[in-house]
Amino acid sequence: MAEPSNRPPRAELHVHLEGTLEPDLAFELAARNGVRLPYADPDALRAAYDFADLQSFLDLYTANMAVLRTAADFADLTRAYLERAARAGVRHAEITFDPQAHLTRGVPLDDVVAGIAGVLARSEADLGVSTLLIAAFHRDKAAADALDVLEQLLAMGAPVAGIGLDNAEIGHPPGLFAGVYARAEAAGLRRTAHAGEEGPAANIRDALDLLHAERIDHGIAVVQDPELLARVAAEQVPFTVCPVSNVRLRAVPSLAEHPLPAMMAAGVPVSVNSDDPPYFGAYVDDVDDAVTAAFGHTRDQRAALAAASFRGSFLPPERVAAYLADVESWRRAA
Repeated sequence: MAEPSNRPPRAELHVHLEGTLEPDLAFELAARNGVRLPYADPDALRAAYDFADLQSFLDLYTANMAVLRTAADFADLTRAYLERAARAGVRHAEITFDPQAHLTRGVPLDDVVAGIAGVLARSEADLGVSTLLIAAFHRDKAAADALDVLEQLLAMGAPVAGIGLDNAEIGHPPGLFAGVYARAEAAGLRRTAHAGEEGPAANIRDALDLLHAERIDHGIAVVQDPELLARVAAEQVPFTVCPVSNVRLRAVPSLAEHPLPAMMAAGVPVSVNSDDPPYFGAYVDDVDDAVTAAFGHTRDQRAALAAASFRGSFLPPERVAAYLADVESWRRAA
């Protein structure tokens, strides 16, 4: 891992809070809550992180959530991620959480939100990392369920800046959730969506046109549709790409074959992110190192990726401008 001074300041826009659960913390929370994990120790759990596809990852990811029971658990999880992100040079993080995953286990939504929000409220003062919270909905569940959870979040005044759409993409097109996204837009929430990870480029187009998504998570299938690629470049639609995750989940055969360079060359404002760092063995600084080595990125290219991360954020323009100035200072400091 490179020293923080040798990497640009950046935002992380695509990270799932539940996916930041380290094996050591999982066992700590399991002991606290009387949950039995089907592994002898953290190393045995870590050894299970060998995935055939997205669904095999989701199965283990969901099973491990059993240890998250109380507001204190969610606070510990959030704090652990932010401490690691700060060491990685992250200056702003837009953290996604999955409320449905906890409601279906009987965990009160108030406890989930309180645990996360309490830490986020102090993240900038304590760690120098500004934060926003995004509530993602499971696309393999009914849109009516997502709408109900969204209404609960709005009614309780949860400090949620935006919504997202995640989980298994095949067979669950974006258009099913048009009503949910319309409600979020009417409520003033920002909008992003997973699309074109394991699904076709058409899902990206539908996320833009039917959901009015302002940002696309993953989106690597865009290179399969030249017309769409030209459109998102012209419209400067931000894409939050997770190259190491894509390789580990076999969406692409190898890092060398990842479409990141093609997306950058086309002018798409793309940032690199970790997705679910412990599961894929790479936090965002590790991802930065991996893509820099794989593609021979220059300092200017690394700065461009970092600048795109801030431009693609849901921060107000004045905060973006301040962060961009920091990236430019890094770029000029040879």
